[in-house]
Amino acid sequence: MIENTFGINIIPENEVQRLEALQRYRITDTPSEESFDGIAQLAAQIFNVPISLLSVVDSESVFFKANIGMGNAKKANRGKSLCALAILDKDVTVFEDALKESCLQANPNVMGDFGLRFYAGAPLITHDGFLIGTLCIIDQKPREFSDSERAILEGLAKTAMDQIELRRSSLETIEQAQQVNRQLITTQENLKKAVQDLAEFNVEMEATNEMLNSTNIELTKSFDLTISLNQDLKKSRQRLQSFISKAPIAFGILTGRDLVIEVANEMILKVWGKTSDVLRLPLAEALPELKGQPYLSILDNVFTSGKTYIGDTAPVKLEVEGILSDCFFDFIYEPLRNDSGETIAIIVIANEVTERINKKKELEDLNQQLEIALNAGQLGSYHLNIQNQELTGSSIFRTIYGLKDDEDLRFEDIMNIIMPEYREPIYDKINQSIESREPYSAEYKIKKKDQSIHWIHSSGLPSYDANGVAVGMTGIAIDITKRKNYETQKDDFLGIASHELKTPITSLKATIQLLTRLKENPNHQMIPRLIDQSSQSLEKLNNLVDDLLNMHRISEDQLQLKKQTFNISKMLEDCCNDIRLDGQFKLIIDGDLSTNVTADEHRIEQVVVNFVNNAVKYAADSEKIHLIIEQIEKNVKITVKDFGAGIDPSVQPYLFDRYYRATHEGRKYSGLGLGLYISSEIIKKHGGEIGVESTVGEGSSFWFTLPL
Repeated sequence: MIENTFGINIIPENEVQRLEALQRYRITDTPSEESFDGIAQLAAQIFNVPISLLSVVDSESVFFKANIGMGNAKKANRGKSLCALAILDKDVTVFEDALKESCLQANPNVMGDFGLRFYAGAPLITHDGFLIGTLCIIDQKPREFSDSERAILEGLAKTAMDQIELRRSSLETIEQAQQVNRQLITTQENLKKAVQDLAEFNVEMEATNEMLNSTNIELTKSFDLTISLNQDLKKSRQRLQSFISKAPIAFGILTGRDLVIEVANEMILKVWGKTSDVLRLPLAEALPELKGQPYLSILDNVFTSGKTYIGDTAPVKLEVEGILSDCFFDFIYEPLRNDSGETIAIIVIANEVTERINKKKELEDLNQQLEIALNAGQLGSYHLNIQNQELTGSSIFRTIYGLKDDEDLRFEDIMNIIMPEYREPIYDKINQSIESREPYSAEYKIKKKDQSIHWIHSSGLPSYDANGVAVGMTGIAIDITKRKNYETQKDDFLGIASHELKTPITSLKATIQLLTRLKENPNHQMIPRLIDQSSQSLEKLNNLVDDLLNMHRISEDQLQLKKQTFNISKMLEDCCNDIRLDGQFKLIIDGDLSTNVTADEHRIEQVVVNFVNNAVKYAADSEKIHLIIEQIEKNVKITVKDFGAGIDPSVQPYLFDRYYRATHEGRKYSGLGLGLYISSEIIKKHGGEIGVESTVGEGSSFWFTLPL
């Protein structure tokens, strides 16, 4: 009886058959392997958890084939491990907060010092439906686990199971190949012995014939001896034919220059997809599918030269059950000579290795998929030789650190690229990882040769020799500069948004409070002014909400365009009337005033208004603002030009970025920093381009193009 801390039955109904299925894979209590460690490491990184295990569940124990985050642990008690529950269900088993699960209230991993709080395990399911283990992730704090995360964990578990199947197939293929090689050696030795026996027998027959010809007196006695010898010869031939026919390798004899099939055992007929009807037919006639392939030419050369030909994993197209298929063989063409040394036949010995080649291709495809995944995620892989500090890295890894592919690389080269304040903590983390045998992970800044600053996240796992000495570390690195910048911008934006929204709300609240006090005196002289203030606050609040809604639509790719044909100059005359009425700025429309365009007029007007408002805000001393219409090839270009202070060249590349909010001569302005970003997305949606040209002290020109 195994210990059970769960209070429920943890033994599946098909336990006997499940354990038999587990034994097929010969994986229980075996050393760790890179392919499985890589999958567990990938799971830990994807889900950002400290522990990831690839385990198989035996009758009493749970063995860890891959262990990320559990130190040197190799196995656990089945009655205490949560993996015993995960093999009861083909779906992913999830405990988002273990303290809330009744079946875990007596489990030492949950209630003890270890403090397990979150667990998710996807079962390893064999091709015939048995649940032999799990790929699980563990955390010491509760967390939510979405359906998409379940699907990812299931996919990783399936990949792990495919790797287990491939491992079993590889073991079986190696054993089969070794057995076939042994049988081939035995067959060759038996064939040589049979040929020698036959030669010796021929010598004896010649001596016997001479004796028969020398004297008629001994004819009667020799007759009995001849009968006996012929019977022995017949038995020897029968034994040889039986051995050849039942041999586990393909064997045949092709006679004469036409390569007539004289002998073909059951295995070679099966390989050819033929029956014994092909006997006594020339090979080219019996197997017409060989036409155009090199083998007939090779056989002819062996017959002519008398030299043995050995083929290694040679591809052959053979017709099997009416279908032309690609097959692979190891084979030997051995010439058979007469007493004069002339080739009279060719012995063909072949072993089909198609399954081995297919398994190899599957493994190569799996490695290619892993490479594609690394490239898709822009993950640079590396390996550090801890003994001599030599470092090898993928092309992406070198690009991340601003290095060329042909440069020799050492660990100190990377450390010199890392900014000084991060170097000592990184050394400490690497040494701690080696000592604790746990994964290494760090985030730090680097300065490339072009002096650009980047944020890098790197992680790795140390490897050890048979004596437990650390010999290497393998891992990945990724440039997280965009993520870091985006997080900073997002935090800034949230602070700005809360401040910008609070200002009109506070003003509106104060105005309404004053109106409430004056409601008994509707003719009070302050009421019209308070109503105007409320209207201005509502308008400002509405504009801010519109920016947020447009931002949301763009993020969700739900920005819809309602295109129609309209005259651009008329649209420019109708917009920005509030600025014209104010009288401070003069809007001048120049260029091709007859140009029409097919676009979403409301959205294009929104872009123009944003450009004009920015000119008013940042170029307050520019009395004239020009709105210019130009036709350039198959596009129309609309430019809003002011004569203000201009924009610093270092700022210009970021003006259309999301959340970017410029300051101007030390002054800050209201707004969310979204206007130009939303304008950029609207123009891109139309298939146009957007940009800015500005010179400090002379003014700025914001422009965009639309297809005519």
